[in-house]
Amino acid sequence: LEVCSYALFMRMLWGMDIYLIILVLLTVSGLYTITGGLVAVVYTGVLHVFIMLLGSVLLMCYAFNRVGGYKGLPRKYFQAIPHRISEGNWTAKPQSYLPHRDAFHIVRDPVTGDLPWPGLLLGLPILSTYYWCANQVISDINLSHVKGGCLLCGYPKLLPMFSMVMPGMISRILYPDKVACVVSSECQKYCGMETGCSPIAYPLLVIELLPSGLRGLMLSTFCASFMSSLTSISNSASALLTLNIYTVVRPVATEKELMITGSPFGEIYINYLVISFGPRENL
Repeated sequence: LEVCSYALFMRMLWGMDIYLIILVLLTVSGLYTITGGLVAVVYTGVLHVFIMLLGSVLLMCYAFNRVGGYKGLPRKYFQAIPHRISEGNWTAKPQSYLPHRDAFHIVRDPVTGDLPWPGLLLGLPILSTYYWCANQVISDINLSHVKGGCLLCGYPKLLPMFSMVMPGMISRILYPDKVACVVSSECQKYCGMETGCSPIAYPLLVIELLPSGLRGLMLSTFCASFMSSLTSISNSASALLTLNIYTVVRPVATEKELMITGSPFGEIYINYLVISFGPRENL
């Protein structure tokens, strides 16, 4: 998903080829992951956090200012309807272009809701607890670090609702014909996809709202998010191979041998994921 989002953003901003973008980022992230290992991943990850927080908060402020703050968001969101809803003898169904009536409700209908409340209340807490808390229990050195890690991961998770989700809704308000398009030819014209252009909502805000300097900061934000994920996955894949497979096959392996074996495997694994599940030509 991040590969696709960043490729879309770069193509919208500079018209660059998406495969060239991915190749450059894979090369750069691979170089400092292989040469620096986990230390490089940790230090760059911490730096990326501050860049991402600063960029997303700035864009959030610009976006809310354009719709008159939060009070103007609910009223204007339900009026954000694309002008063109038909082509030839075909007319889109209302549910495909009208905003969901429960868009501002966290607890949604268990049958018709796009995020049913049983999954929200019963499924996501289990996944979140495992993903954010179990990782800390496994990796930290004592109980105090575990508690601190869980809190550090938990509180920033309150921000995406205001810094990512709501700006995405504001993007629909400001550019309904692009973000909420339902006619295939229109969607193809705006984003290169026939099924809809909702993935361009956030990049479109960056390009249309921010001045040049801040646009560059958001470019760094997207790049930081993309590379942070790549390096983390690469390092984890290397650790899985060396600690769970290679040491079983070769118990006498030295640390240098494990490093030489594991680092390239992480990059090969990342390249496989990007090639297999990355964006296709119709983007």
